[in-house]
Amino acid sequence: MITKENIASHELIGLQAQIVESANKQLIGLAGKVIDETKFMFTLNTLKGNKKIPKETARWKFSFNNDDTEIEGTKLVKRSYERVGVKS
Repeated sequence: MITKENIASHELIGLQAQIVESANKQLIGLAGKVIDETKFMFTLNTLKGNKKIPKETARWKFSFNNDDTEIEGTKLVKRSYERVGVKS
């Protein structure tokens, strides 16, 4: 089960995500459903289409189980199967 404490070690595809901080100010507030993930990128399905966003340049907010949590993108820069079992 995904919790705030272990989110970095779970599959994130299917979760709602929003960028809350970024080196690129135009990305702040961008939100959508995570539809794909690579080692360095998330693909979000947004209202304006699919957007590929680098993980490490942003602070991300994920929504799950009627709750939200934020995490630095640098903690997510791995493939999902590489993160499983890793403590955040």
